[in-house]
Amino acid sequence: MNVAAHVKDILINVIQISDETEFDDDTPLLGAIAEFDSMAIVNVITTIEETFGVEIDDDEISADVFEDFGSLVEFVKQHVE
Repeated sequence: MNVAAHVKDILINVIQISDETEFDDDTPLLGAIAEFDSMAIVNVITTIEETFGVEIDDDEISADVFEDFGSLVEFVKQHVE
């Protein structure tokens, strides 16, 4: 399973940005994408849970998780693998 590709698809769909948007580990998220607000974060977490069949506790969520694409992918991998 390509976790990064799934996370990219989730971000594109939730924050409704172009599917041609490139993401690498250093691509900033929180504060860098105008559409990526608190409601988008909730929707991303919910979609991650549904897509990967995992449960994420509220106390696990922090700004560090959403600092950049790489940190979000790593967070998801910790829950999936």
